[in-house]
Amino acid sequence: MLAGTLHEALDQIAVRSPDTPVRFPSEPAAISLRDLAESSLSIAHALAEDGVGPGSRVGIFSQNAPEFLQALFAVTRTGAAACPLPLPTAARDLHGHADRLARISSIAGMRRVLVSSRLRALAGRFSASMGETAFVCTDDLRGGTGAAGRLPTVAPTDLAIVQFTSGSTAAPKGVRLTHGNALAGIEAISEGIALGPGDGGGIWLPLFHDMGLFATLCAIMRGIPMTVWSPASFVKNPARWLREFLAAEATISTAPSFGYDQLVAAVSADDAARLDLRRWRIAFNGAEPIAVASIERFLERFTLAGFAPETMFPVYGMAEATLAVTFPSLGCLPTSLWVDRDRLANAASAHEVPREHPQARGVVGVGRPVRGVDVRIADPVIGGVPAADHRVGEIEIRGDSVTSGYLVAEGSDSGLFTSDGWLRTGDLGFRRQEELFVTGRRKEMIIVHGVNFYPEDVEGIARDIPGVFKRRCVAVAARNTDGAELMTLLAETNLSDPTARDLLAADLRAQVIGSLGLSDLTVRLLPPSSLPRTSSGKFQRLAAREQGWQTTT
Repeated sequence: MLAGTLHEALDQIAVRSPDTPVRFPSEPAAISLRDLAESSLSIAHALAEDGVGPGSRVGIFSQNAPEFLQALFAVTRTGAAACPLPLPTAARDLHGHADRLARISSIAGMRRVLVSSRLRALAGRFSASMGETAFVCTDDLRGGTGAAGRLPTVAPTDLAIVQFTSGSTAAPKGVRLTHGNALAGIEAISEGIALGPGDGGGIWLPLFHDMGLFATLCAIMRGIPMTVWSPASFVKNPARWLREFLAAEATISTAPSFGYDQLVAAVSADDAARLDLRRWRIAFNGAEPIAVASIERFLERFTLAGFAPETMFPVYGMAEATLAVTFPSLGCLPTSLWVDRDRLANAASAHEVPREHPQARGVVGVGRPVRGVDVRIADPVIGGVPAADHRVGEIEIRGDSVTSGYLVAEGSDSGLFTSDGWLRTGDLGFRRQEELFVTGRRKEMIIVHGVNFYPEDVEGIARDIPGVFKRRCVAVAARNTDGAELMTLLAETNLSDPTARDLLAADLRAQVIGSLGLSDLTVRLLPPSSLPRTSSGKFQRLAAREQGWQTTT
């Protein structure tokens, strides 16, 4: 069992595995667990001398680098809560990002943000928007002597991290995670994949995102080597990242589904055949809807290189559960079902059909609850009653790693929990023989003339049509001048010829209408890389809807 707080657990593992490294090839930089423990203690004393302590909330503004981890553990040592802050995705978004950081700072009541040395100048461009919140470079805090005396005693029930969700359907909210929540989540993940000696982790997700953060913390707390690339290094050259991942002798990866799609697109069959993927043991696949076709394409491309099909590991999780909710069983092949999409959307029933059925929709299984977490499907008609197998309802969770609530800008989060203490996830799903299948987001269901449609069904048809840029498209609801709800498909394309664009829009319209039986569909084409995503790669449908109306076909 891990110690009672994050920093206590770090100190213990640093004694047992002092030289185990966390590497950051994109910097390049590395830090051993011994140095991480010692430097975070030094920074903690400097923070305490500056008035940081229990009840404080301190932001962390850093790229994937040692400074992020040093800041995180330093903050928790003082009894304060660390608030990882997102980085801007593009230079053109700096103004909007400044507003977002200011909102997060206000919600959390931050007075300080710890900044890595490389981002000091960028942080300076946001300072005018942050009011009294000060940016402090971690380099300026090193070398503290501890003259302020002993640091405060921190309890497992104290707040450790406020994880702001970027959200695909709503504004960011601060998920409150105690030390106990965080360590329970780390234990559940580590046990669920039998993480231990001989393993090595490798990720390219940002550390400010829960999937990147807790993947890294799991490696640290198990004393195994971890390699953390920058997101840009993967996006710019997925094939090179894969070669570096293999050269690092990593066995565990973590990525959303689109990351595996990018690897298929970047590595040809001939190039894949020259790779040796036999050491790859777990390929976490989560954070966004997982398509059956995506898994099949990846396995077809890389199985001949030694990638075992059971290595593909579709999971379900969220920041509110300190990441892990359900995992497949080790050594099992990915599970998928084909269900009637109309009955799924309109009768809340997962009626299994053959794959070739005209209404067939593939759904990927994401396993069973991890240790310490309970999952139930709420019956959509009888509230508070667990739904039967194949009955679709809202997924509800509870357990040691589950948050007690949000930090919110206004109002309250009282609707987050049921009367008997289960957290409402907002996700829809069903169970079959205790395995969970996630079907979509409750708030994203689109109703047209009284008929329900999952946006995933529309996107699944549209994304493989030639002309859609890197399979990027989203379906959203809109209303006409009479107030009636309509379906709109927003698709990225790099086509510039007006005739070719018109043909693509017509093809998209015909394919979706013909497959789903819609009476009409509006198609709007957007430039490449313009659909907004969260930090984990999920499309932000509400933001995309507003953006889509600004661009015509």
